[in-house]
Amino acid sequence: GKKLGYTFNHRNLHNISLGQGQEVVAEQALDLAAKEGHWVILQNIHLVAKWLSSLEKQLEQLGEGSQRDFRVFLSAEPAPCPQSHLIPQGILENSLKVTSEAPTGMQANLHRALDNFSQDTLERCSQEKEFRSILFALCYFHAVVAERRKFGAQGWNRPYPFSSGDLTISASVLHNCLQASSKVPYDDLRYLVGEIMYGGHITDDWDRRLCRTYLEEFIKPEMLEGELCLAPGFPLPGNMDYNGYHQYIDDVLPPESPHLYGLHPNAEIEFLTQRSERLLRTVLELQPRGSSTGQGALGTREEMVQALLEEMLEKLTDEFNMAELVAKVEERTPYAVVALQECERMNALTAELRRSLGELELGLKGELTMTSDMEALQNSLFLGTVPESWLKRSYPSTASLGSWFADLLARISELEAWTRDFSLPSTLWLGGFFSPQAILTAVMQTAARRNKWPLDTMTLQWDVTKKSREDFASAPREGAYVHGLFMEGARWDVQAGSIADARLQELTPAMPVLFVRATPGDKQDSRALYPCPLYRTRQRGPTYVWTLNLKTKESPSKWVLAGVALLLQV
Repeated sequence: GKKLGYTFNHRNLHNISLGQGQEVVAEQALDLAAKEGHWVILQNIHLVAKWLSSLEKQLEQLGEGSQRDFRVFLSAEPAPCPQSHLIPQGILENSLKVTSEAPTGMQANLHRALDNFSQDTLERCSQEKEFRSILFALCYFHAVVAERRKFGAQGWNRPYPFSSGDLTISASVLHNCLQASSKVPYDDLRYLVGEIMYGGHITDDWDRRLCRTYLEEFIKPEMLEGELCLAPGFPLPGNMDYNGYHQYIDDVLPPESPHLYGLHPNAEIEFLTQRSERLLRTVLELQPRGSSTGQGALGTREEMVQALLEEMLEKLTDEFNMAELVAKVEERTPYAVVALQECERMNALTAELRRSLGELELGLKGELTMTSDMEALQNSLFLGTVPESWLKRSYPSTASLGSWFADLLARISELEAWTRDFSLPSTLWLGGFFSPQAILTAVMQTAARRNKWPLDTMTLQWDVTKKSREDFASAPREGAYVHGLFMEGARWDVQAGSIADARLQELTPAMPVLFVRATPGDKQDSRALYPCPLYRTRQRGPTYVWTLNLKTKESPSKWVLAGVALLLQV
């Protein structure tokens, strides 16, 4: 083994970690093992992608005439996507596949996190009580951030590859900090773990706030006084041995629920609904495309698409006459500029709809040759999804085709009403804009011109009214009224004038009309406020629009952990 340069753990076992030119060593070990009936373990084969075809040929040759006890074990990291699969099909077909699935549920994740340590780990620190308490809290923190991914965008705006390495390094940092200081450096620990160890993965500012809030709730002086609950009904355990902690998890941890992550039970409804929708969409895509849709159906696939596109073309209105609109504008105020920009973008979108639907109609009649783009459009219309070419010119949306088209017609109607005389509507449908940020910036520009304020120091103040859209007959003298916002993760208590816990099965309750106005930056009162992100869709992340400071009678950290946000489209 020493001559070949690989690890020889046992006289019948060859263990080789691939990479850095170990391919030749592996080939020699395979030849030897095949003759002697040894076992060969080849680790990290994903690091030698170009060599795998040679490995496939060698294994095929060694399969004949080798000792009956000869075995080969291959290990690799999972591919991030199907296009990144590297292992040749021949190897996969002739092997038994074993995968290490990530644990599901808080209990399994917490046990898995604790499995990274041992009794020796618990006894190696001089401040044993502090080390054990904080280490268990870190294990719970790791389990929470890893399993929270299943709740989609309400869990994390973006998925992150948190791993056991983050936890073990954090435990080493904890040990070093406690050994170097007689007092527990809570602030330093939270910063190192939240901003570096785990925060190094995080790219979204709102996700970074969530990570930081978890650590502020889990790692604080109260944890050593027996007053800290990691979740409702799950207090931080006292001083125990290693097996005692595992037993404590089995005995005390409440049943799996969103409460363990700080989320509202509605988050599980949303998560299960989305998973069911994905399953049904996959089943729909797998059905035959060339036949009738079944007994009692409306007809063939082509007939259904033809009827749908005729209906859409009939309902689609004419494009806005930009020359007439520009001539109608008496003063190019910030609001008028936004209205004209919205009309231009709407024209580009409706022109693409009319062009693509017209081409497909001719293709179905046999007057044009069907292209790949036309087939993709036909497939989208049949499956009820918004075609890709439309989305490129459209606004972010997760709606099905029917809802998306009805929403499009409503947006056109709003623009038509606004551009009749270019006077600001009594209430603005904020979700009806291609660029909601543009109209909000226009509010600040208008106030800046009127009051001679510097634009770069201004902010928006949001006041939630107690009225609905129908209660307003005219726009305010300053600022604007906006409607069409929905809250996810909580609800707005109109009587109390603050955020409150959501009601069961009310996933996205509508907000009352909001009054938005511009103020100088130094006049904002931030006490008892929750900085609530506003997104365009449930995808959150890249659809961020603005931040609203909403009144709360409870700690803002509760709403951070609950993933509370405002949405413009549900």
